[in-house]
Amino acid sequence: MSIAIAILGLGLLILIHEAGHFFASLAVGLRPRKFYVGFPPALVKTKRRGIEYGIGTIPLGGFVSIPGMHRPVPHDAERRFEQAVEENPALAGSVDRVKRALVGDDLQASLATLDEFEGELGARKLSPRATAAAEKGLTELRDGLGPDAYWKAATWKRLVAIVAGPAANILLAIVLFTFLFMTGSGKATRTVAEVVPDSPAAEIGLRPGDRLIQIDDRTVTASDIPEVISGSEGAPLVLTVVRGGEEVTLGPVSARPIEDVYRLGFGLEGVGLGAVEAVGRAFEVTGIISKEIIYSLGRLVTGEGRENVSSPIGITQASSDAVERGAENYLWVLGLISLSLALLNLLPLLPLDGGHILFSLIEGARGRFLKREIYERVSVVGLGLVLLLFFVGLSNDIGRLS
Repeated sequence: MSIAIAILGLGLLILIHEAGHFFASLAVGLRPRKFYVGFPPALVKTKRRGIEYGIGTIPLGGFVSIPGMHRPVPHDAERRFEQAVEENPALAGSVDRVKRALVGDDLQASLATLDEFEGELGARKLSPRATAAAEKGLTELRDGLGPDAYWKAATWKRLVAIVAGPAANILLAIVLFTFLFMTGSGKATRTVAEVVPDSPAAEIGLRPGDRLIQIDDRTVTASDIPEVISGSEGAPLVLTVVRGGEEVTLGPVSARPIEDVYRLGFGLEGVGLGAVEAVGRAFEVTGIISKEIIYSLGRLVTGEGRENVSSPIGITQASSDAVERGAENYLWVLGLISLSLALLNLLPLLPLDGGHILFSLIEGARGRFLKREIYERVSVVGLGLVLLLFFVGLSNDIGRLS
């Protein structure tokens, strides 16, 4: 059950990301052609104002189709119409005229050749597969040549449409953190909320409801408690708690290192913050975590920090573990993953959002578009690096499970 919740949570993060692209594209006049919850094949779908909305069979995330992400090139026509020409060579001349028109800058002439090809296509008898491929090609090319094509839009419109995806994930993280700070994670108290089974705290008999007032001979505040325990570096500690109105001494006990931090294995109750303070703390935490993520990504360039990379498998397992520890833990992890997803997508690599942002800025500064071949070559490099990160993370996850 926890695995299913974890997978659905990751799917939600992807859906939020795609929804950011969708609504921002609509706002700036780049009308998407499709918006799906889940992935095809479609269970149900409907069309409104030229946009196909659907629910996919695979309930993981979603996708949005923005028209004309790249300027059409002759290879696009060749690829989509190839099967139709193989079945009926008489269409070759019409396809050649489409390809020649796509080389030039006269977009209206290109659209006219597509109309001509569509007319000839309707007069030929082709297999359903060849017809479907050709019709899909006509739709894609017309979208790429149309007035609302992404590649033709002003630089600011392209930036808004692309930045909105990562921005939606960052906003979701802030909303989750705000909610958590308002509902109990805002400010810690000295009262024990939970004790981890088989932990040092459990071994000495610490109980939920105990109020911790001293560690060794030092009176501690709520903020002092984790600092004193982690600073002990495994040295024996004696805890003094108030239980049922009486002081009880527990220990000595030694903290154990967990993820390089010494802990006893208990959590403290928290009190919620007001809305304004919670929002401020959420932004503060988002900034701190973002710096750490960026620092970790920077270390990878120098060959360090490899052990901190996780694949989707490891992320799902971590989310599942958080689900088992309770809703609060899971929401913290979900916010962290949402923030990580946003920052990873902002890396200046195609096909990531950051790559599209970089190329939009370059084209805006140059005043003309980069050749499609450049996009394709850079995308190959970027995809290779992303796959490398995936396999590094996968090897780490396998090592942790073994």
